Amino acid sequence: MNFEFEPEVQAFEKEVEAFLSANRSPEAMDPHPEQLSQTVETPPKRALMRKLAEQGWLGMSWPAEYGGQERSGIYDFILTEALSRYGAPQPGKGVGIIGKTLIRHGSEELKREFLPRIMRGEIEFAIGYSEPGAGSDAANMQLRAEKVDGGWMLNGQKVWTTSAHFADWYWVGARTEPAAKKHKGISLFLIPMDHAGFTIRPTWTIGDERTNEVFFDDVFVPDSHVVGKLGEGWTYICEALDLERFAMMPVGPLEMKVEALIDQVKTRTRDGTPLLADERVRRTIARLATELEVARMHQRRVIAEALKGGVPTVESSQYKLYMNECGKRVADAALDLLGPEAQLEAGEEGAPEGGRFARSYRYTVVDTIGGGTSEIQKNIIARRGLGLPPCF
Repeated sequence: MNFEFEPEVQAFEKEVEAFLSANRSPEAMDPHPEQLSQTVETPPKRALMRKLAEQGWLGMSWPAEYGGQERSGIYDFILTEALSRYGAPQPGKGVGIIGKTLIRHGSEELKREFLPRIMRGEIEFAIGYSEPGAGSDAANMQLRAEKVDGGWMLNGQKVWTTSAHFADWYWVGARTEPAAKKHKGISLFLIPMDHAGFTIRPTWTIGDERTNEVFFDDVFVPDSHVVGKLGEGWTYICEALDLERFAMMPVGPLEMKVEALIDQVKTRTRDGTPLLADERVRRTIARLATELEVARMHQRRVIAEALKGGVPTVESSQYKLYMNECGKRVADAALDLLGPEAQLEAGEEGAPEGGRFARSYRYTVVDTIGGGTSEIQKNIIARRGLGLPPCF
């Protein structure tokens, strides 16, 4: 089996690398990125996203009628991976989740309103699925959407909306048919984040990242901003989650953490003896390097299924679950091999790699939750991949 990219794809990869190297910026790029942390939050990051749009690199795989180039999805993958290695913001939500779902299911009005702005890098989205009683069990969402003249009135609460404090639009699931079965009666809405009915409160994670609670108080949404068919929102959400798990979990940050750990091990000593002389250290590094390659191959399986035109449900869950657990093992190994210094935080004297290992140790917990918990991934693999009953 040949895992090499075609020459034209390799040429594109070099073009992207050259662009990012020329546009390297500490304001727009995180030197120590984590899997879920590369959002388009600040003006410099938004400016970089617009530059990517000017290069014609957003929505490359979209149909030509919506401004895309109908390129193979491998080009989107190459771009995302390169951005992740540089700690640059990624276009995953707008291009990969919102955009592709609108192309498949959105009205012509919504397509005209949103797709060109996504392509130009002008607009950012927050995603609202989780609620206090519907976190991993997103189908149990109870945010009420009541029919009123000309649209819908939404009341309730969402949690874990990471981009709510800077996004322009909210992609929200709400229950439009209270009497319907659990996985039915959910619809998707698009709402401007500056709506007067929103109250946004910050929640800080163990990984030093802000997420948010969002409270809805008589939030009116016109009929024109219902996505697709009423009551079919859960189907669209499942498709979007499959896209999200792939888009939000590139291998690049894991590669950078493994490389940083190897660089530290190469130069460190313990009791005057080089760490590399320790057989246990060498065995641990070899295992992590092997697991990193396994993660790459899981990712290739997701890409292969997506390129065939399918929705890589099981493959995405397998990939995300493995990536999350691998990230935790890398973080554990870093603190174990480098000793007490690895526990120093950013800004503390002597912290290796600017405190990245301590932060990564905490952030890997966040990775196991965002985009669907590890338990949910196991359930998907068991039910859809193996035909087993639910795990829990």
